[in-house]
Amino acid sequence: MSMFSGLVRVMERAARKAGNRLRRDFGEVEHLQVSRKGPADFVSKADMRAERILYDELLHARPDWGFVLEEAGIIEGSPDMPRWIVDPLDGTSNFLHGIPHFAISIAVQEPRLDGKGWGDVTAALIYHPINDETYWAEKTRGAWLSDARLRVSARSHLSDALIATGIPFQGHGDFAEWSRIFGAIGPEVAGIRRFGAASLDMAYVAQGRFDGFWESGLNDWDTAAGCLLIREAGGFVSDYRGRSNPIHSAQVLAANDKLHSKMHKLLAGSLR
Repeated sequence: MSMFSGLVRVMERAARKAGNRLRRDFGEVEHLQVSRKGPADFVSKADMRAERILYDELLHARPDWGFVLEEAGIIEGSPDMPRWIVDPLDGTSNFLHGIPHFAISIAVQEPRLDGKGWGDVTAALIYHPINDETYWAEKTRGAWLSDARLRVSARSHLSDALIATGIPFQGHGDFAEWSRIFGAIGPEVAGIRRFGAASLDMAYVAQGRFDGFWESGLNDWDTAAGCLLIREAGGFVSDYRGRSNPIHSAQVLAANDKLHSKMHKLLAGSLR
C-alpha cells in the first residue's frame, strides 16, 4: 500500500469504511428495507448508508470539492476544484439477491481549464468488498490491483476473446439495439458474460480477465473510474462511433487496441 498517493489513500480509506458497512448489510440482506426508484431501480438502506459514509469521509479530506452522487445527486464545490464521482453500490440487484458481486466506485474529475464544464478523470478506485480487492489508477501512473500492475489482455483474435456486457432489462436500455450488437459480436467470440456490475466488468477488462466490454444507458458514476482504469492499463475506451471522451456512459466500448477496432467494426456495422 506504500505505492498509494495521498489522494488514492483517501479514496481507499473511504471505500474500505463503506465496504465494511456493506459487508455487514449483505449478511443481513433479507432484513433490509428496500424501495423502488423506478421500474427496475432499487434503493436500500445499504445504498444510502454507504453513500453517507463515502460523502462524509471524502468531504472531510477535501472540503472544497464537489460531488456527483448516485443517490443524492450533484453537490457543488469550489468551481476551480475537482469533484468526486461516486457510486456507493454498483450491482444493487446482485446485492439484494444475495449474489456477492458488487462494488464501490470513486473517481476524481478535474474542471476544464477554460472554466466550461468538466474534463479529465485523473484518479479512480473500484473496491470489491467481498473479495477485498482494490483496483485503482491515476493518470500517467498506470492501473493497479493493490500493488500489482494491471495490463489489458494481449489477445488479438475475437475467437479467443471473452467479452462482458450489460443486458437491457425492465425500464432500462434499448433491447433492439443490444440484440443487433449481440447478433454481430456473439458468433465471433469465445463467450459473452453479464455479471451485473459495470464497474467490476471494466476493472476486469483492465486486469485482463475480460477482453472487452460494451454497454449503453449507464451513468457517469457507473463508468468514470473504469474508463481511467482501462486506459491506464493500456486499453481503449470509446463510444459506439469510436469517439473518445474522459467518461463514457451513454455508450461504452472497451478493449485492447486490436480487439477494440474489431469489435467496433462489428458493432458499427450492426447499427447501420
